[in-house]
Amino acid sequence: MDLQMLALALPSISRELHLSSVAAGALSTYTLLGMGFGGVLAGWLADRIGRVHVVRGSVLTFSAFTGLIALCRTYQQVAGMRFISGFGLGALYCIGTLLAAEYTPTRMRTTVLGTLQAGWSVGYVIAALLSTYLLPVWGWRALFACAVLPGIVTLGLLWKVPDPPGWTATRNRRENGAARPNPFRAMWAVAPVRRTFLLWSVAAIALQFGYYGANSWLPSYLVKDLGVSLQNAGWYVAGTYTMMIAGKILTGYLADIVGRRAIWIVAGVLTALYLPILIYAATPANVAYLLLLFGFLYGAPYAVNATYMSESFPAEVRATAVATSYNIGRVGSTLSPLLIGMAASKYSIGLGMGLLGISYAVCALVPGLFVREKMFDPKTVDTAVAASA
Repeated sequence: MDLQMLALALPSISRELHLSSVAAGALSTYTLLGMGFGGVLAGWLADRIGRVHVVRGSVLTFSAFTGLIALCRTYQQVAGMRFISGFGLGALYCIGTLLAAEYTPTRMRTTVLGTLQAGWSVGYVIAALLSTYLLPVWGWRALFACAVLPGIVTLGLLWKVPDPPGWTATRNRRENGAARPNPFRAMWAVAPVRRTFLLWSVAAIALQFGYYGANSWLPSYLVKDLGVSLQNAGWYVAGTYTMMIAGKILTGYLADIVGRRAIWIVAGVLTALYLPILIYAATPANVAYLLLLFGFLYGAPYAVNATYMSESFPAEVRATAVATSYNIGRVGSTLSPLLIGMAASKYSIGLGMGLLGISYAVCALVPGLFVREKMFDPKTVDTAVAASA
């Protein structure tokens, strides 16, 4: 919801603060930088002080500093608030998802987390509706002020939630005299854990390269390459996101029945194979229909990602490993729009988006071929990290 709010409010912010295109675009960069740093630090903290404390702190940070944007009067103030709120958002995304994974039984974990991932797309829709009613009348400050309300509700829901049994057992071992290693050092010291971490880091770069590249350039592809009107392009993108919601929920359900690994490979490979069809077979007459299937496919790996990854690491280093590998993937989300733009300037946006097919194939095959599913159960108590050697 937050990222879409910024995108929708950006024209209004730019007009009022007299921003250049570079300065306006940098607000998104500051947000992503904050998310990257926040996600990595949150992973380390969650392995040291507990998941719930970190999730509460991230909700408070994100909500408070997003709401404070409503009081900003200069570009520097908005940029600072975006970075700090991004810090909280990155922490919440990684550790909030992990907390859900550690509380959900294995038999339905991917269904629950797939539905949770679908909420990201629902947030896009809510942000669009809020902007429709608030921006013309109250302006962009009112839009960001609304972010405080869901934060208050979330903190209320989290108030009495305890930490999951897996991490609690790890804390108890430490209190009874067990060693308390640095999670980064412990993760790197055990060869199988280190190998799994590196594989997931590569997969995260590829996944975010494909996903954020499509998000960034899809509207421009419709308008510039296919000649679709701006109004129709907006409806087409909305339809794509709607199908993504259905795709994530169904993919999560299937992964609990068929298996994480199989569905992960199928989702990634089908997306990779479908992208050339979308690029080279699309016309203004049929692109709306082609995009419905694309929306169903290209968000599907995210439905499996959180479960598959969280089940790959022991409790003692799980938060650090998951959060760090996922946020290493932000290299992909940063490079993708740039590389597609370079290809678009020389050839076409469609050809640039063809790169996304390669990234989805890499994303599917690297963990799919080399990382076993259900190596650990986040809901149960496992032994120390050294036991995974």
